[in-house]
Amino acid sequence: MEEAFFKFFDWLAGQLWGWPMLVLIAACGIVFTLGTGFFQIRHLPFIFRETLGKVIRRDALKGEGTITPFQAISAALAGTIGNGNIAGVATAIALGGPGAVFWMWLMAILGMMTKFVEVTLAVLYREQRPDGTFYGGPMYYIEKGLGAKWKPLSMFYGVMMILGALGTAVWVQPSTMATALHTTFKIEPIYTVVVSVVLTALVVFGGFKRIGRFSEKITPFLVIFYVFFSVGVILVNITHLPRVFIDIFRYAFNSHAAIGGFAGATVMQTLQRGASRGTFSNEAGLGTAPMVHATAITDHPCNQALYGAMEVFIDTMVMCTMTAIVILCAAPDLWHNGQTGVELTFSGFRSLYGGFGQSIVAITVTLAALTTMIGYYFEYKTSVVYVFGDKPSTIFLFNVIWLIPPFIVLEKSVDFVWTVVDVSTGIEGIPNMIALLLLSPAFFKTYKAWLKDRGLR
Repeated sequence: MEEAFFKFFDWLAGQLWGWPMLVLIAACGIVFTLGTGFFQIRHLPFIFRETLGKVIRRDALKGEGTITPFQAISAALAGTIGNGNIAGVATAIALGGPGAVFWMWLMAILGMMTKFVEVTLAVLYREQRPDGTFYGGPMYYIEKGLGAKWKPLSMFYGVMMILGALGTAVWVQPSTMATALHTTFKIEPIYTVVVSVVLTALVVFGGFKRIGRFSEKITPFLVIFYVFFSVGVILVNITHLPRVFIDIFRYAFNSHAAIGGFAGATVMQTLQRGASRGTFSNEAGLGTAPMVHATAITDHPCNQALYGAMEVFIDTMVMCTMTAIVILCAAPDLWHNGQTGVELTFSGFRSLYGGFGQSIVAITVTLAALTTMIGYYFEYKTSVVYVFGDKPSTIFLFNVIWLIPPFIVLEKSVDFVWTVVDVSTGIEGIPNMIALLLLSPAFFKTYKAWLKDRGLR
């Protein structure tokens, strides 16, 4: 019975992350990229200046909200940076070849615009509760933007998001963390789970502001830590870099023959692997991170949307790219030796750092998993409040539920864990992207007024 159950979910995950979903995600990105005249490309320096630049300059905050814009992007990145950046990218390369990286990049460029739209709508239609906390996201812009008759769709999204958050954050992440620490440091999984659950409870039960403060300290450190050691591997293997980029672009449009442990890949397989893993990592189009950005202090929806675009850039164009280049640069034959997932990433770092290389990946995986467990609580609580209300007894019950999956997952296989996550995240993206396309007039009206106000074209 359990085997049949797993096979069904595995089939469903394949359908959800197959061509229909990827075409829908790409279509959203193309519609808004063309509609804005490639805003995310033409104004990339402006996006940097208005996001990371403001953080460095410590510009004064304007507008209303619960947490700062930097805390919002840090918490959103805490939710998206995870095993997908490390094992997911490695798997895409192992199964699709170097060309998968190109399609991952392309989906990220389109995804920057998709998330810009998501965040704009999330802030535009957000609402403030009596306790002063702001809530927003797909449920809110579906109901308030499209009308009450669309309430069933917003409720469906909210329920799927609750299941998706439980799967993504407190189902798969503790398993990933426990496996990495046990493999590298021989720490028993139960100890890892207990400590991670206690830390998660201490942070998330303190509210959105405490999560924001935690995220703005840990997430930047995580990014800098991983990039620093990745650059070390790349610099030592700098002579391989030209070949790496040639292979990425060549095999994005040409079939790759079998070699070593690599079974070969058609262009369609390469495209599917790169696009799906890239989208899974940055979550553009799924409607998750906009729930975090909707709580940010801002004086205009599009100002906060810039942080949404930057989030995708950091997640995919920085973190995922570091993993890809390390794997492809470390040794000419490393990526097609039959290894997949995190083991392939381990091999890339071990090529320079030896045994310490595995520790680097294990520490990154652990921090990424922990921050996801904490950062994803934004999406979870927002959905719970929308679907079930914010009575203290209701919140307490769902808080308890948030801490149970880490203990259950210890008895499940990794394949089963990832299948559940793929299904839950795939389902929630469909109603969100439908809403984005239907609400495009509202977005473009807000966007054009903002362009005029900022003196942009």
